[in-house]
Amino acid sequence: MVRLGARRGIAVGMAILLALGAAGSQSGEAVGAAAAPGPLPADPYTSTSQDYQRSQQASALLVRQCMAGHGHPGFPLDPRYPVDPIRGAAVGTEYGVLELDSARRWGYGWDPAKDADRRPKGRRMTSAEFVDFPACEAEAGRRLVRGIDLKGDWLYASTRVVEVQKAVERDPRLVAAWNTWSRCMAGQGFTPYPDPIAAYTDTAWHRNSDGNTPHTRRERATAVADVICKRRHHTVETWHTVQAQKQAADIAQHHDGYARGLRQLRLYRANINEVLRTLG
Repeated sequence: MVRLGARRGIAVGMAILLALGAAGSQSGEAVGAAAAPGPLPADPYTSTSQDYQRSQQASALLVRQCMAGHGHPGFPLDPRYPVDPIRGAAVGTEYGVLELDSARRWGYGWDPAKDADRRPKGRRMTSAEFVDFPACEAEAGRRLVRGIDLKGDWLYASTRVVEVQKAVERDPRLVAAWNTWSRCMAGQGFTPYPDPIAAYTDTAWHRNSDGNTPHTRRERATAVADVICKRRHHTVETWHTVQAQKQAADIAQHHDGYARGLRQLRLYRANINEVLRTLG
């Protein structure tokens, strides 16, 4: 699931109409297989999607325990709010949309049927429960970061990503790759966005409250051309190579900071494991 967020940094605009059939006629060209970037040097120093999922499970257990102490036995592990909140979303990959089949069908969004997987599975919390819920949620958060120096090297790699990203975007190889991709988009009759994330995050796609798009013909046609241009000119491969080199250089230059941050991340994981072991 892709979620829309910051254009750059920790998380990281697409236009002009071309009939989907016209864009689709290009899909028969030899544009290569879907790009599948491998791991990056900074990955071991940053939290993962599995960390997030496990932290959510641990937090839910702690919140349920806390809510019981506030007189709310049977509080659900995955409750719905009294009023469903607006869900935001951030680009799932730093490279924007990558899959041609998905681009043809969903443009810069996704299958709305998958949204059901993100919706809470528990009952809607009562108004009385909602009053105590924020305090219990905060307490759970404090428990999961127990012993961690939040003002020190916690998430050190994340604090470095902005500087590393600046170096990546200044690299002549990536500048050239983005320019080539942009000219390719213009050659297909689309807006010459400065880079693929600008295409992905274009407000013209009118994302709704959950971050998904309406999947219009214009949007889908643009996304198809985007993927084709990436594949034709190996944009993602160049992008990934530059990222890997810049990250490796930054880790070598700031090795001690990364090492301290990794120790904090391991402590966070240990806290999560303890909660899951004792309450799960």
